[in-house]
Amino acid sequence: MGNGSMKTERQPESPPASSANGGVTAEALRSKVQELEKEIKKRDEELRKKEHIFRDQEDQLERQKKAMAEIAEKLQNKCTELSKLQDVIQTQSGTHLQPSPFKTALKINQTISEFFRGGKRRGAKDGVSAEPTTRTYDLHHEQPKFSFEKARVRKDSSEKKLIMDALTKNQFLKRLETQQIRDMVECMYPRNYQQGNYIIKQGEPGTHLFVLAEGKLEVFQLNKLLTSIPEWTAFGELAILYNCTRTASVKAASNAKTWALDREVFQNIMRRTMQTRQEEYRQLLRSVPLLKDLPEDKLTKISDCLEVEYYDKGDYIIREGEEGNTFFIIAKGQVIVTQSTEGQREPQFIKALAKGNSFGEKALISDDVRSANIIADEDDVQCLVMDRETFNQTVGTFEELQKYLHGYVANLTLDDERRNAKRSSSIWRLVKKVSLEVIQLKEKVARLSSSCPFQNLEIISTLGVGGFGRVELVKVKNDNITFALKCIKKKQIVDNRQQEHIHSEKKILENACSPFIVKLYRTFKDNKYVYMLLEACLGGELWSILRDRGSFDEPTCKFCVGCVMEAFDYLHPMGIIYRDLKPENLLLDAGGYIKLVDFGFAKQIVPGQKTWTFCGTPEYVAPEVILNKGHDYSVDFWSLGILVYELLTGNPPFLGCDQMTIYNLILMGIEKIEFHKRITKRPEDLIRRLCKQKPRERLGNLKNGIFDIKRHRWFHGFNWEGLKTRNLPSPLKRELKGPMDHSYFDNYPPEEGTVPDELSGWDIDF
Repeated sequence: MGNGSMKTERQPESPPASSANGGVTAEALRSKVQELEKEIKKRDEELRKKEHIFRDQEDQLERQKKAMAEIAEKLQNKCTELSKLQDVIQTQSGTHLQPSPFKTALKINQTISEFFRGGKRRGAKDGVSAEPTTRTYDLHHEQPKFSFEKARVRKDSSEKKLIMDALTKNQFLKRLETQQIRDMVECMYPRNYQQGNYIIKQGEPGTHLFVLAEGKLEVFQLNKLLTSIPEWTAFGELAILYNCTRTASVKAASNAKTWALDREVFQNIMRRTMQTRQEEYRQLLRSVPLLKDLPEDKLTKISDCLEVEYYDKGDYIIREGEEGNTFFIIAKGQVIVTQSTEGQREPQFIKALAKGNSFGEKALISDDVRSANIIADEDDVQCLVMDRETFNQTVGTFEELQKYLHGYVANLTLDDERRNAKRSSSIWRLVKKVSLEVIQLKEKVARLSSSCPFQNLEIISTLGVGGFGRVELVKVKNDNITFALKCIKKKQIVDNRQQEHIHSEKKILENACSPFIVKLYRTFKDNKYVYMLLEACLGGELWSILRDRGSFDEPTCKFCVGCVMEAFDYLHPMGIIYRDLKPENLLLDAGGYIKLVDFGFAKQIVPGQKTWTFCGTPEYVAPEVILNKGHDYSVDFWSLGILVYELLTGNPPFLGCDQMTIYNLILMGIEKIEFHKRITKRPEDLIRRLCKQKPRERLGNLKNGIFDIKRHRWFHGFNWEGLKTRNLPSPLKRELKGPMDHSYFDNYPPEEGTVPDELSGWDIDF
């Protein structure tokens, strides 16, 4: 039997028998053979069909096994994440949670659904912001200078210890520095509540952190009792980061005593601690002959890189004869220097060094064999330490710094510009062309009424809705030119003390001229709104495309990230931090190229300066923003890593049921995240290097700047020149029917209610 066919034996030939003798004729035999062959063919066909069905079932079973394995892996990852979330919740609430991953998952999904249900664009991420640390445009309330001594409240040592313990048990607060927590304890003041009174009301804005000292407090959500708060537990910590709406109510079940801390005091404590330290470090660095002539931004980078190491009396900090690559500055205590001397058995005392003295600086510029011993002469000696590799990566090699030391600051600046931001003549021609178009349009709209924009503009459709207003697609009457008009409610800006952010956005966009940044043509104002007349990017939101597709392939992701990097490469040399990168703030123009929009959180700083305002989108904020350590351009590189992850998978890496959970996961680090299988080896390496916990270690924040990101292996072969000159075909280009085609934007209902007037005059420059 082979392939279902039958092999028959040949019979010896014999004369056919006659029908009279009862034999079988040759014709009958042939007929019988044909019938048998037909039967064999039929069975052969049936067998082939069954084999085909069997193979299909085998393939289907294999696919099902693979799918089940993937589901099992996802389930395991989810359970791991849920365990992390349970740990966070358990630590914050002080209560024990029974492990029930499926119930927890259901509850988290419900919470997330409720969280997004109130938005116009379900699933879109909203930015958050504290009040800016300056109050330039608050005309009625001058910001008083913070006085720590005036903010202190007397309390006995036992109370201080109990409050300290309560704060250090909190999942978020325990990550602050000990001195910062001590200062918080000093500034907390008593607030007492009668039984039945609310400490926190759901839906109201919050400004205080609390510690329960005495009594019983109960937590309610939508009038449903969730849990109770044990004594000496901290709660409400999200409110000291920025102006947030309380998500639950806390009610006194008995007379209760609490200790409270205001958000403004907390932020001043954080800023005071870090600014004092930064200034102290800079002064110490200025005392080092090798470093004293470096510019301010280089000194700031060095101060950010310094680590504190502790030594007790008798500990060897450096041993004579060993190879060294580490530089030390004494921050506290005294050390002695000893050295071997010919004819002496023991090393001889040379001198003592105290706070402000440094040693080992030669190790920053070359291999160094230590010529003496450095020994701690008392307990708790503290040294600021930096190694040569970190110094070379973040500040520069000795050869590069020699130019500074010999006064060639301008030459090094030119070298940096050549290395980090080379522009071809074709790029400058493009910028010139863009500038000419902007000038022509600005001249055209300059004739419009400054206080009645709708006298000359008519609304076509709403392009977007945000917390402070709307963006309308408008056209000039009797003309076929369209713009995006950003309408910002003045009263809401004042109520949330965001005047500084709006002025900053206006100033930055007025001066920006890049094909990767939305253009601002002019501003208007009336009693209710300030208006920004912007370039209309009608290709739609990158966020909505990502939402519909689920994720992007790597070439599309590279194109998107490349556009963002070109925008950053333009902004950062101008001293501008963006601070709110996310798909929701990236729009496509008619050519399918991405432009950065919404500069409400952007800020201009001077080299070496840090800024302190908590702002950004929770899933995208960097650890130093959460911890109020002060931040600079490095936060944009962190958010770039988060963006790469979200574009490749459809979700950012840090997700939680509430903002505080997200922040705690961010503080645990990207190292704790198990990457989605869709992310291959090279983009994973890029993301992990962009999202380093320490800003000084982030790709983009090293001495070569953004050039290090462009030459990462993931971008090998990418056409940067074509991108800059807009000759690279966009994978996201969509067809538009004309300047009024808004079909790629979601539909929004009309504005409801009456917008109140606001006449304080903070918008005088609009």
